[in-house]
Amino acid sequence: MKLTHINERGDAYMVDVGQKGITRREAQAQAIVTMQPETMRMILSDQTKKGDVLGCARIAGIMAAKRTAELIPMCHSIPIDNVMVEIEPQNDTQLRIVVTARCTWKTGIEMEALTAASTAALTVYDMCKAVDRSMRIDGILLLRKTGGKSGDFRQESDAPMK
Repeated sequence: MKLTHINERGDAYMVDVGQKGITRREAQAQAIVTMQPETMRMILSDQTKKGDVLGCARIAGIMAAKRTAELIPMCHSIPIDNVMVEIEPQNDTQLRIVVTARCTWKTGIEMEALTAASTAALTVYDMCKAVDRSMRIDGILLLRKTGGKSGDFRQESDAPMK
């Protein structure tokens, strides 16, 4: 398999997408935040001192998706059609963040979905770190993607949220 952001001299470069066709693309990524049960109770009952943790995390995820090209050096700035950030408790210690991002463009939207999931998870950490410094962010991965030259991809181990 050949890396697309490395030229024949081994230098990193931005891929030229100028000749690629515009297609509908979608990507879904996740992050898992593990915390103490009391922290989860505080979040779900809206009892944290910094305010609505889940609402802020959703907004942070959307904002991050829109700024991905400013953070990841070889990402193209793309016109995003939609970003949805879903956050659901998996049990009494884990929140699962799933981001679905869509665009109609010449290149994919996987990095935007991954950046959004990561940033939403970091926002949960930031808003709750005063009460639980042991929180952990894990399971950041691409769940699936559709569209583009490389075709569809689906992660086998983690089913996306409905």
